[in-house]
Amino acid sequence: MSSIKNLLIEKRNSELFLRPRFSIDLDESYTAVLERFSNEFKKEETVFRGNIVDGHIFISVPKKDEHFWSPQLHLEAVEVSENVCKLKGLFGPTPQVWTLFMFVHFVVGISFLGFCVLLYTKLSLKESVVLPVIMLVILPLLWLLLYFLGKVGKDTGKSQMKKLHDFMIKNI
Repeated sequence: MSSIKNLLIEKRNSELFLRPRFSIDLDESYTAVLERFSNEFKKEETVFRGNIVDGHIFISVPKKDEHFWSPQLHLEAVEVSENVCKLKGLFGPTPQVWTLFMFVHFVVGISFLGFCVLLYTKLSLKESVVLPVIMLVILPLLWLLLYFLGKVGKDTGKSQMKKLHDFMIKNI
């Protein structure tokens, strides 16, 4: 493809940027882009695993190199016109890891609210508030620990994310 690709990195809405996004405008048809990725995944020497479902392209690292923090690249091809296609990309953990991450944060948040209610109840009844106060200190510390573990995991997957990025650029 000889035309210049227009790459847009979506703006961060905060410093906590866990799943980088981007979009690329291509002067090529939607079906040609999907066909190129499909052909690449069928090659014997392809380094990455991938599949295509209804315009969504999922690219993952090989099974032998995969670990808990391995990233996945999700591309969505959007047909703008007959000869123009927009490719939207999202780097992130596999859906299972992302669901676990969100579930654990949800449990910690709900537990914090529950212990706030328990603290209020114990104060109203003039009972011992030791357990709720201890938990209201431990739960935010646990949340910070989860945040730093996520940062460590993100750093471990950066080299794999770079390889996924290079593979995508080579094929568009």
